[in-house]
Amino acid sequence: MSSAPSRPAPPLRHQLARRKPIDQLQADAAAGVDGQPLRRSLGVWHLTMISVGATLGTGILVVLGTAVPLAGPAVWISFVLAGVAALLSALSYAEMAGAVPTSGSSYSYTYATMGEGIAWVCGWCLVLEYAVSVAAVAVGASEYVDETLRVFGLHLPAAVSAPPGDGGLVNLPAAALVLVATAVLLPGARESAWVNTLMVLVKIALLVFFVAVGFTAFQAQNFAPLAPMGAAGVTAAASRLFFSYIGFDAASTAGEEAKDPRRDLPRAIIGSIVIITALYILVAVAAIGARPWESFSSSEASLVRIVVEVTRQPWVALVFSIGAVIAIASVVLTVLYGQTRILLTMARDGLVPKVFGRVSPRTGTPVANTLIVGIVVTVVAALVPLGELADATSIGTLVAFALVNVSVIILRRTQPGLERSYRVPLFPVVPVVGTLCCVLLAVFLGAGTWIAFGVWMLAGAVLYALYGRRHSTLS
Repeated sequence: MSSAPSRPAPPLRHQLARRKPIDQLQADAAAGVDGQPLRRSLGVWHLTMISVGATLGTGILVVLGTAVPLAGPAVWISFVLAGVAALLSALSYAEMAGAVPTSGSSYSYTYATMGEGIAWVCGWCLVLEYAVSVAAVAVGASEYVDETLRVFGLHLPAAVSAPPGDGGLVNLPAAALVLVATAVLLPGARESAWVNTLMVLVKIALLVFFVAVGFTAFQAQNFAPLAPMGAAGVTAAASRLFFSYIGFDAASTAGEEAKDPRRDLPRAIIGSIVIITALYILVAVAAIGARPWESFSSSEASLVRIVVEVTRQPWVALVFSIGAVIAIASVVLTVLYGQTRILLTMARDGLVPKVFGRVSPRTGTPVANTLIVGIVVTVVAALVPLGELADATSIGTLVAFALVNVSVIILRRTQPGLERSYRVPLFPVVPVVGTLCCVLLAVFLGAGTWIAFGVWMLAGAVLYALYGRRHSTLS
C-alpha cells in the first residue's frame, strides 16, 4: 500500500507571514517537548531577582570605563537615556508577558503578532544578545580577579587574562566563570534562582558601599565641562550602555517556570528596571564626583581603583574585587539562563534542532541545551575582546526591544479582548516612543557593529532556509 504523497511546502512569503496563535503557544508550553514541560517553581521574588541579577552590575562594573571617555562627566545622563529607553520597552514587555506567558520572550511575542519571519529575526537577535552579553560580562570579570590578586602582590599574566587582540592568548577567568554558571544551572531553575538571589544581595550591598565611599571624596568641579563630546558623545555612550538593561528580558524568558506568570512577570519587570536605573545613576555620579573623567580607562576595573584611591586601604580592594566577581557571576548566570530558554522555545517550534528543547525528567531543565550553550559561550568569552562584544549585544537588544514595542500595538488592534494582567499606559504613545528610542540608539552604534550585525543576520537567514523552514511545526 503506497503512502500518501508529502504535502508541498507553502510559498516562502506565506510561511514567513504565518502567525502562531497564543492559545497554541500556551498549549505547546504545557505539553513541552516529548511530553516533558518545564517545572513551575518561581515566584515574583525569584523573577525580580533574575531580572536584577541579569542587569545590575554589568554597565557599572564592566562597561563604565568604556562609556566615560565617550560621554565625559555626562555619562550619568547616558545612563538616564538608556534607562528611559529601557523603561519604555519594559512597559511593553510587561504587557506582552502578561498576555503571552511563555518562555520565548520577545521571540514568542513577535511570532504571535508578526509571523514566523519576524519571529526568526527576533529570536536570532536574542541569540546574539544573550550569548554575546554573557561573554562580554565574563570578559570584564578577569579585571576584578586581577585586582584581587594584586592585594597579595600577584598578577595575572596577560597571556591567560586577555583574548587575542587585547594582548593575550586566552581569557581563562572569563571562561572559568561561564563554566561555573553552567554547572549551577544544571540542577534546576529554583535551585539556581536561590544562588542568584544571594549574589544579587551581595552586589546591591557592594554598589551601595561604593556610593557611600565615592561621595566622601565628591568634587563638584569634576563635572565641568559636563559634556565635552557634545550630545553625540552622550548618545553614543547610551548606545553602548543599553546592553546593561537586558535583565527584564531575561525575566520574561521564565514565563513557563513562573508560578503565576500573568501576575508576577509584569511586577518583576517594572520593579527591577526602576531599581536598576536608580542604582546605575547613583554609582555613575559618585564615580565621576570622586575621580576626573579623563582618568577613566577602558582597560581597568574603574570602581575598585576609585575605592582604593579614596580609602587607601588594600583590604578594601580585596573585599570589593571579590564582591565584584560575585556580582558579575550573577549576571552571567541569569543571562545564560535566558539564552537556554529562548533556544528551548525555538526548538519546540522546530526552528532550531530539537536537542535544544529536550527537558530532563529528573531536573525539569534543558540539560543538553545548557551544556551546549555553556561550552559555546565559554569559547567566545575566552577569545573575543570586550568592546566588540558589548556593541554587538547592544544592537541585538535594540532590535528585539523595538519589535516588542511594535507587537504591543499590533496585539491591541488584532485581539483587543485578550486577557491582559497589565496594560501599557498612554497607549499608543509609550510603545511608539519606545520604538523610536531604540532606533535612535541603534543609529549611533559604529559602522563596524552594523556590518557584524548584517553578517550575523545573513547567517541566520541561511540557517532558516536550510533548517527552520523545513522543520517548522506550523508546516
